[in-house]
Amino acid sequence: MKVLALDTSNKQLTVAILDDDQILATETTTVHQKHAEYLLPIIDELVRKTDLKPTDLQRIVVATGPGSYTGIRIATATAKTLAFTLGIELVGVSSLETLALNVSKKESLVMPIFDARNNNVFTGLYEIKDDGVTTVLEDRHTDFDKWLDQIDNDGKNVYAIGADAKNFEEALTNKFGDKLVFMDSFDNLPQAARLGLYGQTKEPVKDIHSFVPNYLRLTKAELDWREKHPGEEVTSYVEKVD
Repeated sequence: MKVLALDTSNKQLTVAILDDDQILATETTTVHQKHAEYLLPIIDELVRKTDLKPTDLQRIVVATGPGSYTGIRIATATAKTLAFTLGIELVGVSSLETLALNVSKKESLVMPIFDARNNNVFTGLYEIKDDGVTTVLEDRHTDFDKWLDQIDNDGKNVYAIGADAKNFEEALTNKFGDKLVFMDSFDNLPQAARLGLYGQTKEPVKDIHSFVPNYLRLTKAELDWREKHPGEEVTSYVEKVD
């Protein structure tokens, strides 16, 4: 299966093309967040370098968030458009789970962390088992201290992963002591190649048009809508104006 994988959830932009378990080409940039400007040219370049045509692709795997609102929208919109236009399969994977794929130590817990400011984080808890990554606690947007109170590592090592993990080093060390492991700079970056490999094991979405980013918290537009419509049932944030 020829797969295009991409993640622009945060500052990093990573793209890969695979043929089953063979990585044909990959590129990761970390120096800017101009994802809207660079994503399609990078995809085009990698397709050409692998001597493929867009119509050769059979599946697109995209990290769906959480993370940067803009970054998630760019990746999701690009993946949906390409999948629909080419008539191929689309798979979405959590951006936090994508980071967890960088840990291979069995029977360990993995805590991906994106700093959401004011002691809030996007995070989840995963365990690495023989058959792959298993979700222990679902992804969420939460206060970090309250999050740590929910976790019992039961003597297992806890891998704190992500470029923002060190922002919470003191609290993590107090909680897990010598069972805490920080990843190195490379493994703190999402890897589209691993995302592509993992995405081949997942079921594709049934309806491309209904596929949406996973923000895990309300956007400003949604907050504004709720403020203007207190008590109303939320069905759509798009108002029709005659």
